[in-house]
Amino acid sequence: MFRGYRFELVKLVSQWRIRLLALACWLAPGLFVAAVSEQSTLPTDTLFGRWMHATGWAGPLVLLGFAGSWALPLLTSVVAGDAFAAEDRLGTWRHLLVAMRSPRRIFVAKALASLSVILLLVVGLALSSTVGGLLAVGNQPLVGLDGHLLTPGDTAVRVLLAWAAALAPTLALAAIGLLGSVALGRSPMGLLLPALVALAMQLVQLMPLPVAVRLALPGYAFISFNGLFTAPAQLGPLLIGVTVGLVWAVLATVLAYLLFLRRDFTNPNVEGTGRRAVTAGALPLAGLLAVTIAALTTVHGATGSGIDQEKVQRSVATAFAHLYRMQTEQLHRPAVTEAQLKTSAVCTKGDAKASPVGPGNGWRCVVSWQLPGVAATGQAVYQLDLAADGRYVADGDGPKEVNGYFLLSTPQGDTPNPLWQFDGNVALLATAKG
Repeated sequence: MFRGYRFELVKLVSQWRIRLLALACWLAPGLFVAAVSEQSTLPTDTLFGRWMHATGWAGPLVLLGFAGSWALPLLTSVVAGDAFAAEDRLGTWRHLLVAMRSPRRIFVAKALASLSVILLLVVGLALSSTVGGLLAVGNQPLVGLDGHLLTPGDTAVRVLLAWAAALAPTLALAAIGLLGSVALGRSPMGLLLPALVALAMQLVQLMPLPVAVRLALPGYAFISFNGLFTAPAQLGPLLIGVTVGLVWAVLATVLAYLLFLRRDFTNPNVEGTGRRAVTAGALPLAGLLAVTIAALTTVHGATGSGIDQEKVQRSVATAFAHLYRMQTEQLHRPAVTEAQLKTSAVCTKGDAKASPVGPGNGWRCVVSWQLPGVAATGQAVYQLDLAADGRYVADGDGPKEVNGYFLLSTPQGDTPNPLWQFDGNVALLATAKG
């Protein structure tokens, strides 16, 4: 078994495209993060992109968001999606059977070799982006999605867990690639299958679907890692996403294994399994999706979008309170705690007749707070662009002394105003606080 695995691994790493991918994964992310961190304009539409000037730990999180959408699906397509199809194109199955004697051994060796290369590429993406960010910006605290500051040590652990969680959907896509490579033979559709599945999941995530459907997709862990950067951490969706991704990975690998064992290697004209791929490959995965949706709906009662007025108000008020304290420190004003501020928010969606539920860019929140020793109640207005996955961008709409300007004039000079615009996250599943 070890000799077969080593043989398949050498075959993979000897290909020029695999070597080029490895070089790109280990060098390009660090250079990209370092270059973007030095620019005056940051990718504020990307999660944690607005903090790339403030801390080097924002870089690997920005790259993780990009990798989950594009890089990792393409890597799994190139590596796993071509693992078996390459033998069909070259006509080398009979040589492999002579050398390794057992179809079972061939399958396991190819699967393990593909897994090893994919892990190498993912580790390269994570390490390179982290090193590039830390060297370019430094090891400073990171602002979480609820506005509280995470220490560098705590941030490092959470970044590591976020990339580790991304392995589950990556393995699911890799297993789908193996299944497509076995079932479709030399057809290019086998090579493109992981990327197409990932693209379809992205499109589904943009739709206002029930939260149970969203959580049941194997790529949800690419999104739910943002729950690690709140206090307390929103671990429910992340654990569900990781579990679903691993189950998909196991089932797709088993299906590919069973299809491979039924392959007729004596006939060189047989390439893949043709129509059998629909019944023995796609239908079991569709059944798993249906069962997962039913289980999540039953256990968590996740029938709606998971976004309602109470959750939005609580999330905006919490983030504002933490960021107000940060602004107070920047302006060297007397320190104040969240309990003293007594922050609250009243949020509406659209006109008065619209139901305050679900995603959209029509959310408007009025935040109120109380300073110790001050009779008047402070108020600030925010316009929210709330996505279907619970992430939102709150854009300050006055007063100008609080959130009306991008920069603050401090004794040390101009610095970004944390209350001008900030990211937040609404927990789609019910939490202990409601």
